[in-house]
Amino acid sequence: MNEVTTIDRTQREYSDAVKKALARKPQLYINGEWVDSSGGATIDVEDPSSGKVISSFVEATDKDVDRAIAAARTAFDDRRWRDMPPVAREKVMHKIADLIEDHADELAELEAIDVGKPKGMASVVDVPGAAAHFRYMAGWAGKIGGETQAPYAMPGGMMFGYTLKEPVGVCAQIVPWNFPLLMACLKLAPVLASGCTSVLKPAEQTSLTALRLADLIHEAGVPAGVINIITGYGHTVGDRMVKSPSVDKVAFTGSTEIGKLINRNATDTLKHVTLELGGKSPVVVMPDVDVASTAPGVAGAIFFNSGQVCVAGSRLYAHKSVFDKVVEGMAETAPFWAPRPSLDPEGHMGPLVSKEQHERVLGYIEAGKRDGASVLMGGDVPSNDGGYYVNPTILTDVNPQMSVVREEIFGPVVVAQRFEDLDEVVKEANDTQYGLAAGVWTKDVSAAHKIAARLQAGTVWVNCHAMIDPALPFGGYKESGIGHEQGRLGLEAYLETKSVLMKL
Repeated sequence: MNEVTTIDRTQREYSDAVKKALARKPQLYINGEWVDSSGGATIDVEDPSSGKVISSFVEATDKDVDRAIAAARTAFDDRRWRDMPPVAREKVMHKIADLIEDHADELAELEAIDVGKPKGMASVVDVPGAAAHFRYMAGWAGKIGGETQAPYAMPGGMMFGYTLKEPVGVCAQIVPWNFPLLMACLKLAPVLASGCTSVLKPAEQTSLTALRLADLIHEAGVPAGVINIITGYGHTVGDRMVKSPSVDKVAFTGSTEIGKLINRNATDTLKHVTLELGGKSPVVVMPDVDVASTAPGVAGAIFFNSGQVCVAGSRLYAHKSVFDKVVEGMAETAPFWAPRPSLDPEGHMGPLVSKEQHERVLGYIEAGKRDGASVLMGGDVPSNDGGYYVNPTILTDVNPQMSVVREEIFGPVVVAQRFEDLDEVVKEANDTQYGLAAGVWTKDVSAAHKIAARLQAGTVWVNCHAMIDPALPFGGYKESGIGHEQGRLGLEAYLETKSVLMKL
């Protein structure tokens, strides 16, 4: 992509509130207080817009992990949270949401400089979404109940039966680096609504907002030990959390590779597991679309959050009659998606989260070129950056055997393909190990329903993309996960069902 104008990619100065958060002593939130680690190791925090180290946080030890799990175990076993009146728990959850909204600007900036996403986007997506998850799940706190059977006759006499819904116990929750605040709140909200307790570990790349969230959880009045937030690497801290015999449930969002490993480790003690994993989402564009409005929407499906989204529309299938116009329309959005520093008010796409991710995405682009793909747009890096920037990229002339078509890139790279027959495109769209999400663009409502029914995906969007509602369940088919988050199903993932039978 050739930049029309030179963009100054110098990161803006941080606010005083963020400077204060960055300067805090590296500690862990365990049993309702900030505590020092039993070790002295820390992990650097980089601003992806500059590549500079801006802070650090604790690399937790095994002893730290065990301490956090023990706090959660004690808090669950003594029933300090689950036995609170539901209306009281609901009030605390709404207070957390209130505090998130009160600190919205600070949280959006922290998220921006930690992940690399534009602050403007974090302000309208991540922070409001985080509060919304607490508000939605708060409404469930007083509505959890079982079922009752009418008395009935058995050989020994009359029987009365009913079921109870009970919290599953101590939860180990591991969240990804692309939406750290939103995903932390998505996971913690059902914990609080159900009466469970949690040890939460944010990604080692992006822990700033989770640590700040701990302050707000404490201020809202969540009892000590109910929520514990610790930091460190997945292969050490996360692994010990998953394998702990004191943990009853594991909830993980991240790559399919790591999800499979976690699932295997959790089976030793038959823990409850919820996994939201990778995706390679198809976007099907039918011949009847209005190209002028569809092309920008399809571009947003992949370039939003720099393509670092599990549901990113990374495989485009456009009908041959509109293919050229659609990809040309997407290319025209290049100035809008030109990567800028996360605090640039004109930015719509920022850098990638890390040097590792930067190299990974560029490696996929080069592999696509070697395999014969053509670069219609992008495929390179900006000329004057100091961070981890990659220009939005459209690859054409691809085939299903290419790694760029089959594997999750997790960057601003879309592979565009033509189709003619509906049965053909549905087959190609489903020809993947993943099944997290898909998109359909058409004016034909009947066609939309028919295609949605045939796509093997947990969520299908029609004439939009990546619209998330806390009230609707979210989960994947095939290797995109196990179970659901959000909605009633997301709550029930944190509940056990007990049957009680009584002789009258």
